[in-house]
Amino acid sequence: MILCNKWLPALALLMPLAVQAHYPVMDCGREGNELVCKVGYSDGTLASGAEVVMYSYDDEVLFTVKANGRSEARFTEPEGEFYIRFDAGHEEPAEFDYAELL
Repeated sequence: MILCNKWLPALALLMPLAVQAHYPVMDCGREGNELVCKVGYSDGTLASGAEVVMYSYDDEVLFTVKANGRSEARFTEPEGEFYIRFDAGHEEPAEFDYAELL
């Protein structure tokens, strides 16, 4: 019983770490002449200030932007093929390919 009482507080401190596990999500679409990507996390948390990068299919960086206060990253649509990546630094990054645009 003493062992249980000793470790219970430590386990309780670790529980929030497991609960906090979430992965990056991103949804992109056109708004006028811009591409707007809403970025965040699977638990609904916004990613304001997060870096979002647009790459060519040759993995060349085309644009790097920071998500605004509404967790939106705005890009000018380039010529040619591209994809957009939101890498939160853990889990797998969220990616959006230009072919997904309607």
